[in-house]
Amino acid sequence: MVEGAVQLLATNGLEGTSFSELLELTGAPRGSVYHHFPQGKNQLLSSAVTFAGDRALALLDQWVGATPEEITERFLAIWKTILTRSGFAAGCAIVAVTVSTDSPALLDQTAGVFRSWRARIAELFEQGGAEPRAAARFAATLVAASEGAVVISRAEQSMEPFDLVSEQLIEQVRQLLPAA
Repeated sequence: MVEGAVQLLATNGLEGTSFSELLELTGAPRGSVYHHFPQGKNQLLSSAVTFAGDRALALLDQWVGATPEEITERFLAIWKTILTRSGFAAGCAIVAVTVSTDSPALLDQTAGVFRSWRARIAELFEQGGAEPRAAARFAATLVAASEGAVVISRAEQSMEPFDLVSEQLIEQVRQLLPAA
């Protein structure tokens, strides 16, 4: 059910992620929703945010030893795949919650997910030879720019904005390492 909620958030946004939609998508019995999420929708959303955040960190953990350029290319490739496979219907579940929630707890949780992604990417960049401050700055740029590019590409139903941002990010990451 949590994976289904992540999928609904990525495609339908917060408003389109209801227990009814979740039950229709997953085929779970109605009683299981109330059993697993007795505190309601925000409990489901919190679980979905945790799941999506952890899943992304697990992917990043597979890239230990990669260069900053490889990490950037792989990160962008994930988003490009999501956009193309979904026909521009899916984006980031974390963004969906961030922009629509009125819950301070959920907003704090999404902020924590973004911080953890930026920190892990920066750490990987440092392991790849980048200076700590440059690694942190570019990690923030990579996350923010790619998320924005996904949103714009979905709105325009075109890969062009994403590709333009990707090209710029690849150029920038090549400047990340100090001259030998």
